[in-house]
Amino acid sequence: MENITNIYPKISELPQTILNGLLQPIREYVDKIEVGDREQARWLCELIPAQCPFERDVTLFGHKLFHIPPMCKINPLYYELVGLRFRALSFLADECGEDITAYC
Repeated sequence: MENITNIYPKISELPQTILNGLLQPIREYVDKIEVGDREQARWLCELIPAQCPFERDVTLFGHKLFHIPPMCKINPLYYELVGLRFRALSFLADECGEDITAYC
């Protein structure tokens, strides 16, 4: 019986390990994207939201029915996309001297 309990945690980690292995090349690709064009940087800043748009409280007649948590951190590429957006904002501010308050 102890052998089954020792194996179970490894079995439950298996789908996550497979998912991480499949997504690793995509993560590396997104991390290697260099922002070198003003239009590309603007497009990325408009495409990737500054904050998670999905978090909501659902209310009915002034009573909170339930809460929808932020879904962004469930996205397996969340940190890579946030980093890409930051690189685009930095390019616009540092290289182009553009005011980036419209993207924040």
